[in-house]
Amino acid sequence: MVYQYKGMGLSMGTMICGWDKRGPGLYYVDSEGNRISGATFSVGSGSVYAYGVMDRGYSYDLEVEQAYDLARRAIYQATYRDAYSGGAVNLYHVREDGWIRVSSDNVADLHDKYSGSTP
Repeated sequence: MVYQYKGMGLSMGTMICGWDKRGPGLYYVDSEGNRISGATFSVGSGSVYAYGVMDRGYSYDLEVEQAYDLARRAIYQATYRDAYSGGAVNLYHVREDGWIRVSSDNVADLHDKYSGSTP
């Protein structure tokens, strides 16, 4: 899909997730086509802020609602601290039987919810 743009000076980072016969998978794919498997990734100019939240709050055994809250909080911090991030936060959950849209939040609403709180 993006291989045709390789070598054109574009910078991109993509996360790909899904399920196969081995179970769930999450991958980061960079501009050169390198693929890295992992449990958590953040992509974009605000990712350093999101990683700070995820590093403090992530554990493998999070309840689903806790994981949703962590995702919203991480994206909120990225948008709050990075001038190039912002807008709507669309949260999806990829499951074995497909995906669901969990929520769509305005960053301003998340600011009201998370400002002053700790992860």
